[in-house]
Amino acid sequence: MIMNTVRTRLAVATASALLFAGAPAAYATLTDAGTRPAAATAPAALTAPAARGAAYVETRLFFGTERPDGGPAVTDGQFMDFVDRQVTPAFPDGLTVQDGRGQWRDRNGVIERERSYELILLYPVGRAKAADPGIERIRDAYEKEFGQEAVARLDEPTRADF
Repeated sequence: MIMNTVRTRLAVATASALLFAGAPAAYATLTDAGTRPAAATAPAALTAPAARGAAYVETRLFFGTERPDGGPAVTDGQFMDFVDRQVTPAFPDGLTVQDGRGQWRDRNGVIERERSYELILLYPVGRAKAADPGIERIRDAYEKEFGQEAVARLDEPTRADF
């Protein structure tokens, strides 16, 4: 019994010593960059490069291909035709389309898994207000043309250099 107590105390003391030895390094990583001690700062070779490019907005639209009414899924040809008619005229400077697989909960609470497309648009921050109605027209047009419940939209500030 005494031997077990000694072993337990020894184990607790060893664990405590190890925790306390690592604590200063752990606390150093949790402080604000402005209050970090000099020893905890990263070497110059590991710091991030200066920001490059101009301020842009990245808008990503997510288009599902399954139709809620059970009709045939939107094909690649139909989607690219939609892009040519609805997206390119509004954003002629460029865009990116990626294939995807996604899922979401529909208005009936059913999780739908489907092939999808992600459309990426980049435009200068100064044109964001003017771009917004065109993006909303694209979303509305896809929902109507292909009987979709929604087209998801994600807007993020970014920097771009061409």
